[in-house]
Amino acid sequence: MQGEYYFLQLLLIPNSRYNSAKNSFSQKKQMSLMRVYIIKKSRVYLDQDRHCPVQRYFEINLMHGILKTTPIYKGKIMLIDELKEQLKQLDPDIELITTYWKNTNLEQQLLDLEQQTCQEDFWKHPDQAAISKQLQQIRNKKSEYDHIRKTHAELHELLDLFAQDETELQKIAREIPALKKAVNACKIAFLLNQSEDSSPCFLSINAGAGGTESQDWANMLLRMYLRFCEREGFKAQVVDDQYGDEAGIKSATIYIKGNNAYGLLKSEHGIHRLVRISPFDASKRRHTSFAAVTVTPERPEVEVSIDSNDLRIDTYRASGAGGQHVNKTDSAVRITHLPTKIVVQCQNERSQLQNKETAMKMLYARLAQKIKDEQKQKEAGIEKKKIEWGSQIRSYVLHPYKMVKDHRTNYESPQPDLILDGDIMNCIESFLVWQQ
Repeated sequence: MQGEYYFLQLLLIPNSRYNSAKNSFSQKKQMSLMRVYIIKKSRVYLDQDRHCPVQRYFEINLMHGILKTTPIYKGKIMLIDELKEQLKQLDPDIELITTYWKNTNLEQQLLDLEQQTCQEDFWKHPDQAAISKQLQQIRNKKSEYDHIRKTHAELHELLDLFAQDETELQKIAREIPALKKAVNACKIAFLLNQSEDSSPCFLSINAGAGGTESQDWANMLLRMYLRFCEREGFKAQVVDDQYGDEAGIKSATIYIKGNNAYGLLKSEHGIHRLVRISPFDASKRRHTSFAAVTVTPERPEVEVSIDSNDLRIDTYRASGAGGQHVNKTDSAVRITHLPTKIVVQCQNERSQLQNKETAMKMLYARLAQKIKDEQKQKEAGIEKKKIEWGSQIRSYVLHPYKMVKDHRTNYESPQPDLILDGDIMNCIESFLVWQQ
C-alpha cells in the first residue's frame, strides 16, 4: 500500500475528526483534518485518506487536552498481514484447480500418451497429429499447474522467513499479482475442456430491434470484441461488414484466431441489450437497443454435408474503400443455403476464390452450430429467441445508473466503460464456472 502507515498504542477511543495542534498538519487548512480509528489497548493503523504528512512524533487534539502519541511499529505488520490476506484469497481458486486436476485424471492420461508416442511405429498412426496435439495440451496444463502450486508454497515460506525485512516484503508484494494472473489463466484453461475450445472462431454481430440505435450498438460491440482480441493477443480479421444508413453497422463478421479463441468467446453467444441516453435523439430520451452475437468454431465437432444444388452463390462488388482493383471486379461472394435460409458473405480479400473459400468455412460453421442449438433446444424444450426485450443474456446500462449484468450467471460490474473497452474476462470466467 502506498504511503507510510503507523501502528499506535492509545488508551482513548475518539470517534470523529479532530483538529491537529502544534504540528505540521495545521500548515494547510485542507490537510488540517484527519481520521484516526482506535481500538482500546490494541494496535491499529492511521487512516490517511486525506494524505496528511505524518511525523514520527505528533500530537492529536482530543477536545479536552492534548494526547501525545508515538509510533511503535512502522509499516511491516500491516504489509505482511496484507500479503498473507492476498495469498489467502487465492486459496479457493488453487483448490479448484487441484480438484479439477485430480478428478479429470490428467496425470494418467499424460503417462498413457507419452508411452504411446514413444512406440517405434507411432509415426504411422493415422491420428498422429491429433495425439501429439493432445499430449502437448496436457503437458502445458501440467506445467502451469506445477508452477502455480510451487510458487504459492514458496511465497508462504518467504513471508514467514522475511517477516521483519521490509525490502524483501516489497519484492514479494510484486510477485503476488503475477501469481494471481497465472491462477486465473490456469483456471480458465482447465475450464475449457471441450475439444473445439481451442479452435479459431467466427463471431457475427447483427443489429436487432431499435433501428439506428441498434446499428450503433452493434458497432460498439464490434469495437469491444476487437479490443478484447488486442488485449489477449488474438488475431482478428473483419471478413464482412454492412454499414448502417445513418450510423453504426447492420452486421459484421470477425474471424478470430488465437489460443482457446472459441472457448473464451462462446460465452458471448446470445442477445446483448443496451440502455442509454440516445445520442441520436434531440429530446435526450432513454433508449433500449439490442444486438445478436453468434459465435461458431471454425472446425466444428458435428460433421456437415452440403449439397452443391442447395447453394445459391452471388458475386458483387466489395463496398467501402478498395482502390483500383477491389471496386472494379465482383470479388465479394454471398452464399445462401436454400434449405435453412442461412446467408454468409465475405468481401475482405482481393480474390473471389479466397472470399468463396472463407464464406464456405463460415457456412459449415453456421450449419454445425444450428444443428447443435436445435439439439440443445429439443432436450431443454427452449424456443428460439428473437432479438428483442426479454431474450437478452447480458444488459449494459449506462443510464440512469451504470451497471453490466449477465442474466445467466448474475455477474455484475459497476464499470461498463471498462467492459465496453474489451475488459470482459471476468464475464467470461463467471460463465465458464457457471457452465460447469
